[in-house]
Amino acid sequence: MLGTTRRILWLGTAVVALSISGAMASVDQGDVAPPWQARDFAGRTVEFPAVTQGKPAIVIFWATWCPYCKAFMPYLKNIAADYAQQGVKVVAIDVKEDGRGDPKAYVQALGFSPIAIANADGDRIMQAYGIRYIPGVFIVDGKGQVAYKRPWTDLPAGQTVAELWDHDVRAALDAVVRK
Repeated sequence: MLGTTRRILWLGTAVVALSISGAMASVDQGDVAPPWQARDFAGRTVEFPAVTQGKPAIVIFWATWCPYCKAFMPYLKNIAADYAQQGVKVVAIDVKEDGRGDPKAYVQALGFSPIAIANADGDRIMQAYGIRYIPGVFIVDGKGQVAYKRPWTDLPAGQTVAELWDHDVRAALDAVVRK
């Protein structure tokens, strides 16, 4: 009995400690997006949310090896073009690279120019947002509030899931730009 009580107390203490440390924190819809400072692939300093200049932004956490990211990027290119008139920015944050790909070349090959953050800072930003899977996709309104967070899916990577995310991101952007 005493051993069980000790284990329960230890587990409760561990949960409280993790909660206080922020290890279990996750940014969700309705939260203020955490501000950050990082370097782009050219070595320039980028500050978020200042880089959005009070306009909505699509913030995507991605990696060169991620099949879901590869499926969604062509749709993201079209979304960026369709919402450019409203001042929507795309902030692409490279994370979880394992040395197999060339993130800078990957971004250059996308056919559009997101604000691209290098992996050296990306993993730190990913932790601040509590990202558990990629691509992590957020819509942040012009006031810095998260208007959309891509939910987890059990769909396989490919056209179907990319089209679903395209629809969801466009719906969220439509709501944000109408405000």
